[in-house]
Amino acid sequence: MIRMYFNTQVRFGAGVIDTLPKELKLLGLNRPLLVTDPGLVAAGLAARVQALLPDGCPVFSDLPANPATAHVEAAVACFREAGCDSIVALGGGSAIDLAKGVALMATHPGELRDYDTMKVIRKQGRAIGPQAAPLIAIPTTAGTGSEVANSALVIVGPGEKILLSNNHLLPKLAIADPELTLSLPRALTAGTGMDALSHCIESLCCVNENPPVKAVSVDGAARVWANIRTAVREPGNLDARSELLMGAIEAGMTMANGLGAVHALSHALGGLPSPQLHHGTVNAVLLPAVMEFNRPYCGAHYARLHTAFGLAPGEDVVDAIRALNRELGMPAGLAAMGFGEALIPAVAEAALRDINALTNPVRPSAEQFAAMLQGSL
Repeated sequence: MIRMYFNTQVRFGAGVIDTLPKELKLLGLNRPLLVTDPGLVAAGLAARVQALLPDGCPVFSDLPANPATAHVEAAVACFREAGCDSIVALGGGSAIDLAKGVALMATHPGELRDYDTMKVIRKQGRAIGPQAAPLIAIPTTAGTGSEVANSALVIVGPGEKILLSNNHLLPKLAIADPELTLSLPRALTAGTGMDALSHCIESLCCVNENPPVKAVSVDGAARVWANIRTAVREPGNLDARSELLMGAIEAGMTMANGLGAVHALSHALGGLPSPQLHHGTVNAVLLPAVMEFNRPYCGAHYARLHTAFGLAPGEDVVDAIRALNRELGMPAGLAAMGFGEALIPAVAEAALRDINALTNPVRPSAEQFAAMLQGSL
C-alpha cells in the first residue's frame, strides 16, 4: 500500500477498501451516511462498502449524472434523520460532489447558492466554515480527482451550475482502490480518463505559476496518456487501472491551482437541462479547440507534454489529442451528443462567468468562447 499525504490523506492500492473500518475508528467517525449511485447499488459495490460500515448506517443513492439542489436537500434530510456524524462517498465525481454538498448544508445555514465561490469572491456569499461534516471519499472511476480536491459542482437552477470551493470541503481521507474501477464500462473509462487528462493539461497551462503543481500535472498527464488505451481495451488490466487512477489523483491534486476554458465551457454545458452531457466526455471533445486557441501562450507547456507523451519529432500535441479521442471512440463533436448550435450564445455567456475563465492562459471573450464551441460541433 502506498501512503501519500497531500491536503487529503490517501490510501492507495489493490484491496485497501478493506481498511475502511480501521480508518473510521482512527477518525472517530461512528455513523456515516453512505452516498452512492444506483449503478453501484445494482453492481453490488455499495453493499460491499456498507458491510464495512457500522451496523445501521443509512444509504443515499438517488443520484443523477449531475447532482442538483434537490438531491443535496434529500440527502441532508437522510443525514439528519439518521443522526449521522459523517459521510462516506462511493462513486465518481457526482457522488463525491453530492457528498460535499451534504457536508456543507448539513452543518451550515442558508441556501446552497449562498456558498457559490464566485459570490464569495465578490463578498456577496457565505463563507464555508470548519464545521462541515467529515467526508471519506472512495472513487470508483479514474477521472474527476474529486477525492483529493476541495471543490464540488452542483446545479442550482436551469442552466445554472455553481462551484463550491473551500479547504473545509476536502475529504479527510481518500481510499483509492484500483480494484473498484475494474467493472467500469469502456465508455466511462474513456470519458473519465479524458477528464483527468484535461485537468492535467489545463492546470499545467493555467496562468497561476506553481512549479511543484505543474510537475505533478505533467506526471499525471503522462500516466493517463500511457495507460488509458489499455484500460479501455483491457478493462481487467489492474496495472493499467492502477496507473490511470494514480494519474487521476495527481490531476485532482493540481485542480486547485486553476483550470481553464475547457472547464469553463463544460461547466456551462453541464448546467443545461437538456441535453444531459457527461462531463469528462465533453472535456475530451472541447480539448482540441481550446488547445488551439491557447497555443500562442502555451508553447513551452506543449513542449513538455510532447516529451511526456513520447511523441515523435514534428508530431503535434493537439493533433495527438484528436487522434486519441478517435481511438477511444469519443463522439465526433458536440452535435453528435445532442448539442444544438442555437445554444452557443447562452453557453458562451455562462462560460464567461465561470471562475475557470479567469485562469485560462488568456481570458477569452464571449465571442471567442462561441468560436471554441463552434469548432467543437
